[in-house]
Amino acid sequence: MSRTIRLGEQIREEVADILGREVRDPGIGFLTLTRVRVTDDLSQARIYYTMLGEPADRKKTARALERALPFIRRALAERLHVRRMPELAFQFDESVAHQARVEELLEEIKREDLERAAAATPDAGDSPPPDAGGTEGDRSPQGAGETEGDCPPRVARGTVPKDEHE
Repeated sequence: MSRTIRLGEQIREEVADILGREVRDPGIGFLTLTRVRVTDDLSQARIYYTMLGEPADRKKTARALERALPFIRRALAERLHVRRMPELAFQFDESVAHQARVEELLEEIKREDLERAAAATPDAGDSPPPDAGGTEGDRSPQGAGETEGDCPPRVARGTVPKDEHE
């Protein structure tokens, strides 16, 4: 594991502890530190966080984190044994919101597929609709020999059914 990754993980753990135990700003709501990206020269560390709530709550928390940044940096310097403490910056982690949106869209697609499948499946008690020029008792050549309980085989979505008369 590289030094930047180790330092980023250590910063994430210590900042989470500092925020939970030492920072007393009521503007900082319940948040989760998702990751820390440290530059290769160890001069800067970007701390990504996420939280639940409205956009107004996010702005309030962002302002409170900026106010607490000097205190957090001093407390972190006391805990870490590094020659030069990286400059810290907090940034809201949009990737979590994007991931939640993708999952929501996938669930919506799944629901729509189930609804389409339910609508496409005929009820067992219904009889097929009559042909335009025929009577109710007439059957098309494809339906010849089928009884009311027989159903054509189900075809997977995206495939073309093979014609039985080829």
